[in-house]
This record gives sequence, C-alpha cells and structure tokens, in this order.
Amino acid sequence: MSSPSPSPTYRIELTPPDISSYEAGNTGTPYVTTFDSGKPGPHVLVQALTHGNELCGAIALDYLFREGVRPMAGRLTFIFANIEAFASWDTSNPNRSRYVDEDFNRVWSDETLKGTRNSTELRRARELLKFVDAADFVLDIHSMSEPCAPIMVCGATGQGGEKSAAFARKMKVPQNLLIDTGHPAGLRMIERGAFGDPQAPQTALLIECGQHWEHSSVDVAIDTTLRFLQTTGVVDAAFVEPRLRIQPTAQTTINVTQAVVAKSLSFRFAGTVKGLQVIAKAGEPIAYDGDEVIVAPYDHTVLVMPSLAHLKVGTTMVRLGRATPG
Repeated sequence: MSSPSPSPTYRIELTPPDISSYEAGNTGTPYVTTFDSGKPGPHVLVQALTHGNELCGAIALDYLFREGVRPMAGRLTFIFANIEAFASWDTSNPNRSRYVDEDFNRVWSDETLKGTRNSTELRRARELLKFVDAADFVLDIHSMSEPCAPIMVCGATGQGGEKSAAFARKMKVPQNLLIDTGHPAGLRMIERGAFGDPQAPQTALLIECGQHWEHSSVDVAIDTTLRFLQTTGVVDAAFVEPRLRIQPTAQTTINVTQAVVAKSLSFRFAGTVKGLQVIAKAGEPIAYDGDEVIVAPYDHTVLVMPSLAHLKVGTTMVRLGRATPG
C-alpha cells in the first residue's frame, strides 16, 4: 500500500433542496408526512437527513413529493429527520452539518431514548419514535464520506441482517449488500425493536448511495427508493418503472467479521484506501493505531467504508468482511 494520506475534501456537486414547504406535514410532527391509501397494506417509511450533510436523500424525497407519489395500498410516510443539522449546511464546511450534538443514528435503543440524557438529536428521535415503531418497512437514505460504490446496509448478523438482505435481493439493487456487526457507539434505527428480530416480519434497510456530494448519489437514492416502494407493494410498477435510473447487476453479500474502532487519535491507514478495496493476503497491514498494527485477518479481506473523516476515539474507522456472490 502507498504512503499514508489525510482524508481529502471532495467537490460539492449538489445543492441542498428547499424543504421548507414540507415543514407542516400532516401528522402534527414537523417534516413528517403520511399518505394513507385507505386500503389494507403495510406502513412503509422512508427517511432522509439522518445526517444533515447527506443531501441525496432529501433530494430524492423532494423529487417523489413533486412527482405525486401515493400508495395504492397501506400507508407511506416520508421523514426529513435531522432538520436542525441540515439547517446548518455550509458549503465551506460541509461536514459541520452531519449532526448538532451527537450522531442521530446511534441513539435508537430504549435505554437511550427513554433515559434522562438530552441532545438535539435525542429530542428529534423521541419525536419520530412513534412513526418508526409503527412501520412495517423502513428505508433510511444515507451517503458516504469517501467515494465508494453504493452499499445496502442490512443490519447485523443474527439481528435481522439476513432477512433485510433477502428483501434487498428482491429489490435487485444495489450490487453490494452488507451484513455487519452493528455500531459499538450505539444502536442504529434499522436495528431497533422488531427490525433487529430475525423472527419478526418488520424489515429495515439503510442505503449508502455513494460519496456525499456527487451527482450519482441522487440517482442511486431515487432509484433505490422507487424499487423499495414497489417491493413493499405500496407503489405499483406503472409509477416506478418509467422513473428508474439504474440497471441492476448481479449482487454480492459482504459479511463483516469485525469493526475496527479507533483507540487513539493517532489512528491512520497504512496507505491510500478506498471503499470495497480487497486486501489480497492475510497479515497485510491495513492501519496503525498507536503501537497497534491492524492487519487483514484473512485472504481477500474487503474494506468497508474506510474513512478518517470522523476520527475520534470509539468511532468505527473501517469494517472488515468477506464477500460471496448473491
């Protein structure tokens, strides 16, 4: 691997959408809108702006609102989540608006939500909890700090990841499906409650659409959301198919065996790395953390979302996994 380099700053190709017209919604909760078909069917929820600097999801929901999407069965809920973080968007410092006080996607355990701790993100999560817990299917739209092919995060091994991966295979996108180990820093929304129960029918997915501010992330967000809505049965092919943007390819499942968490602020990669890079041989250095050398645990180790963009002690820097077809 080549010599170490800092995490770069990427060109901003996207413009944050004006979502002010969605503030009132129709549920009594700001930026939450539910369409009810009046017919039996699942409650399907799509969330954007879990992180305020991940623009593609907000653009996708704005697009679907303007296209007049409506459920033919069941209910469809759209949420713009961390709106206070999004409001702080600054082109000169785009990572600043990731969150206000803490990561919105690490607060979804009952212990945290029903505890005494307080923050901007916790207050918003508590507002949204009733919608999340009432949903049968959830799609949480994200993007990544570094350039990478899209990844569908399906949850953790033995905790709903396998059922979510099976659902993503019905969608036929994206190419890369991830079953991982969760986050040591806190529970993600897609692992909350029934979503994390392998025996429960409720299913949640998290799509990583590519680098935060590249044009292609919008196409991935829109295409994935359309296919998700069709697969749940709330929207029909007549609406979806004319609006699809990406041709499906054969899928690969990546099973994460370990998450590499920073133990010090001196954590650094052994060289230039990229998402889904494969380390050919076991024992090859991947990163250094103080005096510790992190090496590939097996041949053909896949590096999942390596990044120094949010380096702090306790943060996952990269996940290591094995890839299999299908």
